Amino acid sequence: MAEKEVILSKEYLKKIQAELEYLKTQRRPEIAEKIKIARGFGDLSENAEYDEAKNEQAEVEARIAKIEDMIRNAKTIEDNTPKGEVGLGKTVLIYDESFDEELEYKIVGTAEANPLEGLISNESPVGQALLGAKKGDRVEAETPQGKLYYKVLEIK
Repeated sequence: MAEKEVILSKEYLKKIQAELEYLKTQRRPEIAEKIKIARGFGDLSENAEYDEAKNEQAEVEARIAKIEDMIRNAKTIEDNTPKGEVGLGKTVLIYDESFDEELEYKIVGTAEANPLEGLISNESPVGQALLGAKKGDRVEAETPQGKLYYKVLEIK
């Protein structure tokens, strides 16, 4: 089975590459040292420091594996959407008719999405509805809360 391509912005790719470097060169040695010290405390079956260090090691190794997988399958966002059209990597100002408010979102890949920071996935209901829209277009998004309507005010 082919691995799923992970869509990332160039900035996010650099960010996770730096995180990977940090985890491998700094966190791994720190945790290895913690484990070494905790082993010196004696019986491992009742050694909370050892258990904690091993759990921390497992979390770091899982994060390293996840980042390596993301990088291996990364496809960086290329802005090849026609000018004036919502696409991956573009920021869009919309009017939410349901809640009578303006929102600004950047359309990104799923791995990078963080709605609280204004980053929505191209695979989310709102992201999908906005893709290909132009300034002035009214779009409909089928969300868990029901149908929501947005008007595209500006594409940056």
